Amino acid sequence: MHKYSCFLMILFISSLTPVLLATEKPNVVFIFVDDLGWKDIACYGNQLAETPHIDQLAADGMKFTDFYAAGAVCSPTRCAVQSGQNQARIGITDFISGHWRPFERSITPFVQSALPLDTVTVAESLKAVGYKTGYVGKWHLGAGPQFSPARQGYDFAVEVGGPQRPGSFRVVGREDLKPKPGQFRTEFEGQMSRRFIRDNKDRPFFLMLSPFHVHIPLSSRSDLVAKYEAKAKKLGLELPHPVYAAMLEEVDNLVGEVIEELEAQGLTEKTMVVFTSDNGGLYRRYDYRPHADDNVATQSPLRGEKGTLFEGGIRVPFIVKYPGVVESGTTNASLTISYDFYPTFVGLANGKLPENQTIDGVDLMPILKGEIATLDRGPLYWHYPHYHHDRPASAIRDGDWKLIEYLDGTGDVELYNLKKDIGESDNVVTEFAGRTADLQGKLKAWRYEVSARMPIPNPGYNPERAHEWWSRRSGKPVNSAGRKRFPPTELSQE
Repeated sequence: MHKYSCFLMILFISSLTPVLLATEKPNVVFIFVDDLGWKDIACYGNQLAETPHIDQLAADGMKFTDFYAAGAVCSPTRCAVQSGQNQARIGITDFISGHWRPFERSITPFVQSALPLDTVTVAESLKAVGYKTGYVGKWHLGAGPQFSPARQGYDFAVEVGGPQRPGSFRVVGREDLKPKPGQFRTEFEGQMSRRFIRDNKDRPFFLMLSPFHVHIPLSSRSDLVAKYEAKAKKLGLELPHPVYAAMLEEVDNLVGEVIEELEAQGLTEKTMVVFTSDNGGLYRRYDYRPHADDNVATQSPLRGEKGTLFEGGIRVPFIVKYPGVVESGTTNASLTISYDFYPTFVGLANGKLPENQTIDGVDLMPILKGEIATLDRGPLYWHYPHYHHDRPASAIRDGDWKLIEYLDGTGDVELYNLKKDIGESDNVVTEFAGRTADLQGKLKAWRYEVSARMPIPNPGYNPERAHEWWSRRSGKPVNSAGRKRFPPTELSQE
């Protein structure tokens, strides 16, 4: 072949390299932050916290504006991610093991205590097509070694329990893995994640990194706290709490560590990095010791917080970086939700979805590749039949419309047009009776389809004691002298 022809062929092959790499089995790094709210990072509008590594992910990839956690608290969303199903099908509808209000208007359902072992997890589906699988961080899908991530398809399972402070967290069931003296939890999680990436650099892998941060208790490095105290004072900002802003920077540093390791191992071009949260952000730290109530963060203009089905409780950040496939600096407003990850990751790996397990999620690759501009899907549903930061409720979002139906026997229903009213401040249920009936009908039919567990009337209802929270684990009161009822609505809208 003539040398000029050879040169043209080399140029042609070089131009295809990103596409060719994308058709191989890519690695997936899934960063799943605890309690991170929609507006907690700079690229989503936070004015105090500094999150340059996460912001760079968004600059290098696609940022979603209308992504939802499947649940308003942690365990339900974690169940949805692992199973590809709405968690109401399994019965993990509250954090495990949940709280109980024995004197409230309604008796709420018991919560499944662990992800069933016969559930085919996303890790097991990826293992079936040759992936090495790793899990680092918070699990919260069942206690004891029989329900650990090691029993749910993860080859390298480092379940970390306890909060952030050095010496206060532990590695569950792994005597061979010890934190260094004085090591913070995010530092240890970064160390374990880098180890997994290095050990599996020559084969396709799936790593799920689930830090405990930014969950309470509020705790961070003193130098970072001082930095944000000074910055908040200079900018005149009351929220987020300076300790919380410091925690956000720690998470950002963890993300930076993972990105740095991928780059060091030459894996950037063949790795999809996904960043999101398990539920909405916390507005107020409710503790039952009198000194411990602190305002934490605001998701304004969204209403509500973690533990509610308002937007602030379920709408969260979602960012995807995948060089050569996902166009950098793009934004997408498609309705997407946590159980979409399962079919997306399995489809990316050219794997097969389980035959005898309903998958509620949708493969997001056509959006990520730019083949379609928006996702054409049916309604999204939530079922949270528990007392937490609000009353038991179900919700549906269908297009721009969202309906919340309370399940505590009051018959209360709220309807919002999110396109016009993202803050859910104008309940238009009386003006749109037909729309309300339609959405209630769809919600009722969906609950029947998934066999959603429902509250029942409480014959022991006692308004004077209805505020009491009892632990399902201990069977004892948590706050018999604690706060009354729920946060005021106006507080949640801050």
